[in-house]
Amino acid sequence: MEVQAARLSRASRDEALRQMAAEELDVLVIGGGVTGAGAALDAVTRGLRVGLVEARDYASGTSSRSSKLIHGGLRYLEQLNFSLVREALRERSLILNTLAPHLARAVPFLYPLQHRFWERPYVGSGVLLYDTMGGRHGVPGHRHLTKRQALRAFPSLRKDALVGAVQYYDGQVDDARHTMMVARTAAQYGALCATSTRVTGFVREGDRVVGATVRDLETGAEHEIRAKRTINAAGVWTDEIQEMVGGRGQFNVRASKGVHILVPRDRIQATTGIISRTEKSVLFIIPWDTHWIIGTTDTDWDLDLAHPAASRTDIDYLLGHANRLLQTPLTHDDIVGVYAGLRPLLQGESEATSKLSREHAVASPVAGLVMVAGGKYTTYRVMAEDAVDAAVESLPSKVPPSCTDRVPLVGAEGYTAAWNQRHARARRAGLHVAWLEHLLHRYGSLTEEVLALVTEQPELGEPLEGTPTYLKAEIVYAALAEGALHLDDILTRRTRISIEAPDRGRTCASHVADLVAPILGWDDAVAAAEVGHYHARLDAELQSQAETDDRTADAARLGAPDVRSDGVVATGTP
Repeated sequence: MEVQAARLSRASRDEALRQMAAEELDVLVIGGGVTGAGAALDAVTRGLRVGLVEARDYASGTSSRSSKLIHGGLRYLEQLNFSLVREALRERSLILNTLAPHLARAVPFLYPLQHRFWERPYVGSGVLLYDTMGGRHGVPGHRHLTKRQALRAFPSLRKDALVGAVQYYDGQVDDARHTMMVARTAAQYGALCATSTRVTGFVREGDRVVGATVRDLETGAEHEIRAKRTINAAGVWTDEIQEMVGGRGQFNVRASKGVHILVPRDRIQATTGIISRTEKSVLFIIPWDTHWIIGTTDTDWDLDLAHPAASRTDIDYLLGHANRLLQTPLTHDDIVGVYAGLRPLLQGESEATSKLSREHAVASPVAGLVMVAGGKYTTYRVMAEDAVDAAVESLPSKVPPSCTDRVPLVGAEGYTAAWNQRHARARRAGLHVAWLEHLLHRYGSLTEEVLALVTEQPELGEPLEGTPTYLKAEIVYAALAEGALHLDDILTRRTRISIEAPDRGRTCASHVADLVAPILGWDDAVAAAEVGHYHARLDAELQSQAETDDRTADAARLGAPDVRSDGVVATGTP
């Protein structure tokens, strides 16, 4: 008998919070980024009673603002950090082949060579080692290209920008959808998951942490959640959580800002991405469906952690370095989307954040509390495993070892068969096969649940007004099954409308609100407030991107407060 995947809905979220407040957990995880969601999945699949709380939305911080790559980190080879690269490449293989084949796929990159004689053997030996360490599982091997071959693969490349190239492959994933799917898989195995739930303090018995106090940001209610062990996976908020238990712990985290821009696919003619070294970081030009992602910066950030602002200086830096490679220069008018994220780096001695550790650390500053920080998106599963290992080490009953390297995410099971049957399924659904491929890459075998909505309401099979790259059914499904509570959740993380649409979702916001209002219990006033809040956010971001320095950009971005902190909540009952 087919078992329906657990749904992250408004009702399931409220019930999860009620249950967490009513009974003691084995493990409480703080933070709904990829590491926190991974820790919840790791713990629950060991047979533990698990709760996960997140102050905003799944992946609302760092985990939705990466370069969207599942990779080993080619540049870490140059730093001789072989263990990190080997670990990350092993995880890349797992994600591509076993855990999330519906969400992740291989993507080619060119590494342009600019020096004759010495550079090709130097770079080639590094990429060969990279391929060898990765075992080439799920990605083709590298190959050497002449200048003519490289220009054939990337016609928009300036002819004087290279003398040849090496092509290699890495993995790519929609980080926000992947993180949400990790959380949904945890819920599938019985984890209690609640977003819009902010930790306000810790429950103590003597010197031991035995849980946390939380505020429900949707209702304002306060709850006490008790747990034998608590894991802090709050990323760049690690130091703030540590302060709640009485000061600094055994490590501290430094935030590094990474900015990316999106331009339409037709602005660059190429069939492959590109990677190039800059004086401060690494420049990627990455194919992303109907767009290119260009990034990233790597600068220290000590301002607002929730909404890091991209300044005009950041954008100019990316355009300048990209235009050193491109025949036809990009301008600000070509940019349709901008996003900025913060990397949680373990504090080091160097002043340059690009030198700080991408490796993770686990510590227990007080009894009952485990902190995990640092790391790379690609190694989230290992970070989660290490955190849970540390948390359960002293539990009185023996806990089984981690099994998440063999636990596919929801939507992965049956994905290959669904992909093979996409033409027949498209005919039955009355959709073009391109729509089926789009859905399969976002939902995997759960595509059937989205298509069921279209069967029930055929109008949901139509493209969304103002943004025709998504079906109306996807918007409805985000609220029904993917944990979206606010308009921003849908337009920024369940879809990528906020960075993919030329107007960043301004036009379609009201249409999306109309679709989800009955599901989320919004009356007309709440729906209008959600649209107004989203528009204010867009205005604040555009203003911040016109400022030339971080402090002014930060002040402009803070002109639109977070939707979860200013009383915009659903008052109805879905």
